[in-house]
Amino acid sequence: MRIQYLIPAFVMAAPVALMAQAAPSVSIASKTQAVKDVVDAKGVKKRTLVDPTTVVPGQPLVIWLTYKNNGKQPATNFVINNPISKGLDFTAFGDKSDWGIASVDGGKTFGPLATLKVMGADKKPRAATAADVTNLRWTFTKPIAPGAGGTISFYAVVE
Repeated sequence: MRIQYLIPAFVMAAPVALMAQAAPSVSIASKTQAVKDVVDAKGVKKRTLVDPTTVVPGQPLVIWLTYKNNGKQPATNFVINNPISKGLDFTAFGDKSDWGIASVDGGKTFGPLATLKVMGADKKPRAATAADVTNLRWTFTKPIAPGAGGTISFYAVVE
């Protein structure tokens, strides 16, 4: 049985209301952090992650999806399907989620971004870009053991 979760991506550090095709034993929480440049006491500029209170166009964000199997049995065929919220442009998968795939047609079809096409302004197919992404999907090939969990992430920018 395939379990699919729909997660709003732009949630400010709050648990996510999930819609599932089956009774879930896996919980998922979403947290959004803003990427901010700061200057330390030595005058060195570095990037850090902060919990955003406000965001502005062009603001880079990291969206963290934390999952945990709360059931007594391994969770098999687990899938996370995350629509990209309006007002955000997907930019990249996070370091630990290089196995995620994308959709540029509202979640009808998925694949590696480099293989996807969209209709260009000239009515001819063109290679899809990160800004064309509408949904992200992670399919877990290994069961999630009872009590086990993890975190996956992706980057986006405020439009």
